[in-house]
Formats: sequence, C-alpha cells, structure tokens
Amino acid sequence: MLLRAQYVMPVTSEPISNGAVLVKDGVIRDVGEAPMLMLRYPQEEIQDYGRAALMPGMIDLYARIEASAMRGLLDDVPFASWAIAYLSMAMKMEQNDWNSSALIGGLNSLESGITTIGDISSTGASFYTAQRLGLRSVIYREVGAVDRKRVDYAMRMALEDIHHWQEQSDTSRTIIGIGAPSIYNTHPIVFSKVSEVAVAEDLPVAMPLAASREEESFVRYGSSPFSIHSANLQRGFIELPPWLPTGVTPVNYALNWGAFESSRVMVIHSTYVNEADLAKMREYKVNVCACPRANAQLGNGVAPVDEFLRAGLNVGLGTGSPAATNSTDFLSEMRIGMLLQRVTSHRRFFDAKTMIELATIGGARVLGIDDKVGSLEIGKAADIIAVNLGSYQRTPISSPESIIVNTCSVDDVVMTMVAGKTLYDRGEWHVDVDFSLLGERLTKIRQKLKA
Repeated sequence: MLLRAQYVMPVTSEPISNGAVLVKDGVIRDVGEAPMLMLRYPQEEIQDYGRAALMPGMIDLYARIEASAMRGLLDDVPFASWAIAYLSMAMKMEQNDWNSSALIGGLNSLESGITTIGDISSTGASFYTAQRLGLRSVIYREVGAVDRKRVDYAMRMALEDIHHWQEQSDTSRTIIGIGAPSIYNTHPIVFSKVSEVAVAEDLPVAMPLAASREEESFVRYGSSPFSIHSANLQRGFIELPPWLPTGVTPVNYALNWGAFESSRVMVIHSTYVNEADLAKMREYKVNVCACPRANAQLGNGVAPVDEFLRAGLNVGLGTGSPAATNSTDFLSEMRIGMLLQRVTSHRRFFDAKTMIELATIGGARVLGIDDKVGSLEIGKAADIIAVNLGSYQRTPISSPESIIVNTCSVDDVVMTMVAGKTLYDRGEWHVDVDFSLLGERLTKIRQKLKA
C-alpha cells in the first residue's frame, strides 16, 4: 500500500512535499516523493489523503484510559481536592466499569492519532483494551500498599498479573512493566520492592513523582491535604502516626527508598524539582513524561522541560488522566505544552518542531522503542497517522509543523494506522466494538459515579 499526502513528515528528517510512504507487512518499506514512489511501485494500491500530513503516530506516555468515564465529573477543583475525590469515585467502579471506561479511552486515543500508550493499571483494563483495539502499548502494573505488612502480598499479586499479561500479550506491540503509585498513596518501601522486581524481571518502571505543591509540602513538611488523606487511608492498619516530615523533596525521598535503582525508570509530571533533584535524575538517567494540560488544569505548575533536555534526559508527553483534562487531544497537548514552555523557559524558545519531536520520537525514546516507532523510517513499524491541513484558515502553508501544532486538533486526525493496520479512517472504524452497547454502559457508569 502506498500512502500519499501533501506532506510526509518523517520527524527525524525534513518534511517531504508531495510525499508518499510504502507500507508492506506492517512495516515502512520506502519513504520519498510521491511521483518517484509511484513509478517505483506501480502495482501498489494508493491511499491519497490529499491536503494532509502523514506523520508518525503520537505516543501518549501517561494515558490513564481507565478513567475516561469520569470526564467532566471532577471539574474546576485544585489538585489535592481532585485527587482525593478521584480516589473516592474510583471505589465505586467495578471491573466491568473499568473495562468499558478503558475501551472508551482507547478509542479516543486512536481517534486523536495516538498509536502508542503508556499506562499504569491495577485492574488490567488498559492492557486488555490495548490488545483488543490493536494499540501499541507499555502497560505498567501498579502496585502499592499503605500498610507495611501488606506490601509483600501486593507485590506477589502484581507479579502474578505481570506474568499473566506477558503470556496473553501480542509481544510485537506490547511491553509489560511495573508501576508505583504517588508517594501519598503507598508505604515507601514499595519503591524499593518495585526496583528489586524490575531488576529481577527486566521490567520498565513508571511512577508519578513531584507532581504538585501539595505533594512537595506533604513530603517535606507533613502539612498538606494529603496528610489527612494519608491518615484516613492508614486508619485501622497501624498505631504510629501515618506521616512524619522528611525535610527533603519528593525526588530525594523516592531516591532514598531506591526508586531509581532499575535501568528503565519513567517519572511522570515532575513539575516540582530543584537543581539537586535534576542532578540525581541525570545521574540515574531517569526518563521524563511531562503532562502540560493536566498539570495546568489542576494548578500544578509547569515541568521544566528545557532543563530536562539540557540534562540529556529523554522527555516525552502524556495526556494524564481524562478525569482531569476531559479530552484526549494530543495535538492540543503539543500546542498548550509549547505555549507554557515559552512562558516559563528562559533559555529556549520552544517551537512546533520540538513539540512534534517530543510527541513522537521523544516518547519512543522514553519507552525504549525508538528502534521500532516514533519516526517514518525504512524498517520501522508502520504506525502512521494523517492530519488534515485542508481548512481555509491554514493557507498558504509555509511550515507543516507550525500548522499542525498551532491550529490542528483531534477533529483534524483523519487516519490512524498501527503496524500497517488501519484502525480509523475518515470517520470509519475498523475495530471490533459495539458502539451502541458501549454508549449504554457509559451512561450507567456515569449515573453510578454521580450518585
């Protein structure tokens, strides 16, 4: 199959005007100017997307697709209130609810041009959704326990799930890892145990860290809404006070518990880090997922992406929980992320090209799959999307990167392909989903959550 469009954007090289991409057996076999490829491969079927850009599928490092049913139910509240309300709402969810919610989130991802998700899950819903829909994924089995005496049991249950998911997964598209929860939701020895398992089992690790002012205050001073929340979580389990001030940053605290001891660690958010934290992150070669919209929505600040890049860290983007952002629009994620960085970064003026790199090859490097995806190069998997550039507001086009980041949204994604299989094309779905039944399930779930 020969995909053709006004622009082909390999990302790791300059855009090609009137370009085409040859896809065979799920792999990119050639990239170049359309007339040349049409002469070279005259027998190939041509899919012409016209005034559009073909580019690598976007990589959402922190998707949280299982929370998709909660969109719009936790609006306009600060982070600590949101987090506590979210956990309370999550307690109402049953396994079938998580499955349906994740399925909605997976469809939203594909519709937004996301071909790879990173997701932390304790229910398995995001894992099974990715398998069902054909998404590429790195799924981290979340493990946490507030009571020290329950940590070993939680780790055993997590390992059982990890091995089970590994047996059931399509290994060409799926990697299984292990994840730790936020500091205020778990006993700190979990970080040590997660690192031990990750080393022994050769697993990637993911953890939210240094996400908010409240988390910083909780760890350093023991004074934030999370202090009360932590006490409520631990009531009935232990007799000692639930939290004592540490006087250190969240990064330092996690480091003291061995959180960075494994070789493939991704920290999420990291809006509250200082120079000493950054030095340690560089020393341990930690990867970073920045979530611009979610952190802005919840008032959590802006991750110092420029400082991460200057430190030589791999950096990519994540949407964060749909319960916070209310949409899975990765094109808007790039635009808002770019504008926030322009406001806060004093050394680098972030441009559209940089944001596209973060959304594609940058995310692939974070996940350690940049040899497979993240750019349109011969030999890589055919994870490709088409973005419409045909609106009258976008003429003339001098820079397709600028047009995509500054003006496009989820509505402009016209095609999403994973491993050469077209899953969404100009409003038509090629997935095994009963949309009517799913809509009914969503209505019931939201009624329950509102009650």
